[in-house]
Amino acid sequence: MSNATNVAAAFELASELYQAQGVDVGAALQRLSEVAISVHCWQGDDVSGFEGEAGTLGDGLAVTGNYPGRARTADELRRDLEVAYSLIPGKHRLNLHALYGEFNGPVDRDEIGVEHFQGWIDWSRDRKVDLDFNPSYFSHPKASDGFTLAHADAGIRQFWIDHGIACRKIAAAMGAAQGNACLNNFWVPDGYKDTPASRKAPRERLASSLDAIFADDLPQNQTLDAVECKLFGIGSESYVVGSHEFYMGYAISRNKVLCLDAGHFHPTEVISDKISSALMYVPELLLHVSRGVRWDSDHVVTYSDELQAIMQEIVRGDYLDRVHIGLDFFDASINRVAAWAIGTRNALKALLAALLEPTEQLQQLERDGDLTARLVLMEEQKTMPLGAVWNYYCESTGVPVGAQWLEKVRQYEGSVTSKRCDESVMA
Repeated sequence: MSNATNVAAAFELASELYQAQGVDVGAALQRLSEVAISVHCWQGDDVSGFEGEAGTLGDGLAVTGNYPGRARTADELRRDLEVAYSLIPGKHRLNLHALYGEFNGPVDRDEIGVEHFQGWIDWSRDRKVDLDFNPSYFSHPKASDGFTLAHADAGIRQFWIDHGIACRKIAAAMGAAQGNACLNNFWVPDGYKDTPASRKAPRERLASSLDAIFADDLPQNQTLDAVECKLFGIGSESYVVGSHEFYMGYAISRNKVLCLDAGHFHPTEVISDKISSALMYVPELLLHVSRGVRWDSDHVVTYSDELQAIMQEIVRGDYLDRVHIGLDFFDASINRVAAWAIGTRNALKALLAALLEPTEQLQQLERDGDLTARLVLMEEQKTMPLGAVWNYYCESTGVPVGAQWLEKVRQYEGSVTSKRCDESVMA
């Protein structure tokens, strides 16, 4: 039998086994095909951006590794992304940071405009890849002391407020062009390395700055504002202004999307348990699916217990229409295109596993108090033939099955990325 025939035969058998549990595999695959993961641009170039020297990574962020071939221009990054998308089943989005504009000369963060992202908007239209956006509150001289929107200096605060306002206008233009809302996520690194004398004052300044940025109501069919919390960072180990409690309260009181990043909490704390609680009080959630190893190290997403738990929580709570799934990792120790493919395929695979659960049966057993049967079915799910369904989905959407995609990455590396020099090139 051909490989395609094997894939189809395995899928038919798997479908019968799932059907015996009351699971409609076709419906699960249809629902999966409707989910767009927001793939993050910064894996492709180690969070360098295209601003030149001003964009040198720092201010609480670090990328490790020196694998050759990082993207140095917007065109190179777009080309790499197109290869990555060709390896991932489904139609997905791109999450773009403000430092990835095409500036053609020095443009400071408070002066950026739609014109600097027109190339991305045109590419988005031509490739049918919708855009999300992020202001960039790091890797800048005015963030070098660890503070931006919560800075004690009113002038520096205003600079970053103006940056946020500019980014909202850019996000709205992206949303208008693509015909659906561009999610614009605000994360700031502000905090202290050692114990502060006042935790209150910076938080008051941050809230005031955010209120100024969000003062103008923009059409929600063009852009949605999200705010992202963090427990600690490099250089802010003792205190981060924008904590989980701060942004939870801010999102509730200002009707904003709350962003939960899998690496932004205690090492033993997980975001899967927070989803149902947060969605009782905020309209929507943005998830940054990542993998922290002992700290917020943003390792490539693997098929881990927590990844599965995140997707199970979304499906079991019927939250797919209220949760935006994005990725956030950057690994310069391996091929960058491969990293995108590994992480995004794993996120989709975990979501498929959740969609293939007999959710209603499990919840009915729970309502009936039959916790024994609930546990039995949950455990049986772990050895169900997910791989056969996943392979069929990949085959039917025209992307490589199994690890076959790695050969395409190696060919692209041999012909394109390995020939890039280490020196940066302005877009």
